[in-house]
Amino acid sequence: MTRRMPPGAYDGLVARTELPSADGAPRRRSSGEHAALYIRRLIFDGELRPGSRVPQDEIAQTLGISRIPVREALIALEREGWVTIEMHRGAFINAIDAHAVRDHYELYGLVYGFAARRAFGRDDPELVAHLQALERALAGTEDATEFEHLSIEFLATLVDAARSPRIKVLLRAMPALVPGEFFAEVPAAIDVQRRGLAAVVRAGARSDGERAATELVRLMRRVGDKVVQVFRERGLFDPSDAAA
Repeated sequence: MTRRMPPGAYDGLVARTELPSADGAPRRRSSGEHAALYIRRLIFDGELRPGSRVPQDEIAQTLGISRIPVREALIALEREGWVTIEMHRGAFINAIDAHAVRDHYELYGLVYGFAARRAFGRDDPELVAHLQALERALAGTEDATEFEHLSIEFLATLVDAARSPRIKVLLRAMPALVPGEFFAEVPAAIDVQRRGLAAVVRAGARSDGERAATELVRLMRRVGDKVVQVFRERGLFDPSDAAA
C-alpha cells in the first residue's frame, strides 16, 4: 500500500515551475505533473523498487484524481526513463543508473552556464549587486528551506537576465530527480552550492561570463555527485551499478 502524501508537497530544486509561463504569469502544475512528482517520490523513498509494477488505481485514489492524469504521468515518466510501459501489463519501474544521474546535473550546468554567458555579457551592475546580496544571504543561513528558496532565486535571476525564453523551455522540460525540499534531502549539497554560487558571483563581477559558465558546470557536477551518494545510501541503484 503506497502511503498518502499531500499533492504539491514534492518539488525539486532546479526543476521547480516558479519560472513564469510564456506570458509571464506563474504556471500551475497539471494533475499529470503532480502524479509524476508523486511517483518519483515513491521511487525516491524506496516504496516502488526497480521491476515493481506501478499501482495506478491506488495512486489515483491517493491523489484524488482519475486514472487519466496518472496515465499521462506514466507516459512522461517513460520518456524520462523512470518507467517502462508494457502493453496490457502496466508500467514498471526501471533501474536507476548513477551515470544518468550525473549526466542530468551536468546538463543543468550547461544550461545555466549558457544563461550566465548571456547574462554577464550585458555588463549589468544591478544584476551583479542582486546576486551578491543573494550570495550573502546564502552564506548566512543553514536552514534548508530558506537556502533552497535563495538558490532558486539566484538561478532564476540568472535565467531572467539572459533574456532567452528557450532556456526556460529547456528547464521546464528537465524533471527533478530529488522530490521534496532538495537541500533537506541532500544536505551535503549546501556547502557545494554555497561555494559554487560564490564563484559564479566573483566571475560575474568581472563580467567574465565564460568563467561563470565553467563554475556552474563544476557546481552542478559536484551536486550530481552528492545526489548519487544519497541515491546509493537509499539503495536506489541496481547492485551492478555500485561502483559507478
